[in-house]
Amino acid sequence: MIFGLNHTLLTVAFGSASLGAVAGALGCFAVLRRQSLLGDAVSHAALPGIALAFILTQSKEPLTLFLGALIAGCLGAIVVMNVVATTRVKSDSALGIVLSVFFGAGLVLLTFSQRQPGASQAGLDRFLFGQAATLLNRDLWFMAIAGAVVLTTLVVFWKEFKLLAFDPVYASSLGFPVRALEVLLTALIVAAIVLGLQTVGVVLMSALVVAPAAAARQWTNRLSTMVVLGAVAGAVAGVLGALTSSTFERVPAGPAIVLFAAVITIFSFLFAPGRGLVWQTINMRSRHKSLRADALLVNMLDMEEQHAHDNPEHAHSTRALKAAASVTGAFDVRGSLENLNRRGLVTKLPDDRWKLSTTGTEHASELTRGENIGGTPTS
Repeated sequence: MIFGLNHTLLTVAFGSASLGAVAGALGCFAVLRRQSLLGDAVSHAALPGIALAFILTQSKEPLTLFLGALIAGCLGAIVVMNVVATTRVKSDSALGIVLSVFFGAGLVLLTFSQRQPGASQAGLDRFLFGQAATLLNRDLWFMAIAGAVVLTTLVVFWKEFKLLAFDPVYASSLGFPVRALEVLLTALIVAAIVLGLQTVGVVLMSALVVAPAAAARQWTNRLSTMVVLGAVAGAVAGVLGALTSSTFERVPAGPAIVLFAAVITIFSFLFAPGRGLVWQTINMRSRHKSLRADALLVNMLDMEEQHAHDNPEHAHSTRALKAAASVTGAFDVRGSLENLNRRGLVTKLPDDRWKLSTTGTEHASELTRGENIGGTPTS
């Protein structure tokens, strides 16, 4: 044991990290193509493939079960695509149908498989909710190799997948085999989902596909950066989930991984620059302050124009400005005046009086003409 980490924990942590990285990277394409529910349908559709693979081969080798799950998952995805393309059924309804039918068939086959020789050692029920603690070295190597193949394929077809994600019609006009690319990309997503069934399980795997990608989307507008951030978020969630499961008794790793992925997503929704709710609230308040200051600036210009024939150097007291502002809506007049003063748009005179500067007069004139509203003065 090194620093409290035993061999089993390291195996689970590395396996969960590789799973999270692959799922997070491929999930970006599912999110961008509005196919987030595809992960849920595919993960449930893979269950009958796992059961059939065991029934036919009586083998619990990871490759055998993986191939069975991959075939069933791809079949489910193809059924969804064909139903949407050839009928009036919407994609969400098609996904729901495939999810329920395949999952029901999987439960029936899973029950039947328990009566087969060697069923007690098969442990097929772990694919329902995941059981990361059962990962062995061979499972880790298999996940690492399969994940590397998936990511390598993603890199090789990067340009095609990028174009497919944003503008499939344009890709078709350029002569790209859009249908074949859609099938290949869907197969990669299915492979990423199937890889995580033993760790996270059928029920929760879709969350590990969607959550890291949704979190990554909040931080960037570039697809390459989003894919990297999605992979990192998924890997971090995997490691933290594995560590939490090993620290606290009776805390399964699969749900812990998904919970950490959810925490990362919530944090991104709140604090990501530009898109985060906190940043939006700050920007909105700043925008409101700027609009109130501009409204006060226009009021001051109107008042100066009204008194220009009496006294060209007329200045306005804070009380008078508050009275004028109350007509259009109450707000912090003194704070707005201080804001305008810092921007060089008004000048503070003795006896708590205020006067427009030359720049302020020009900016107020632009505002009355509907120019540069809420912006900065154009000097």
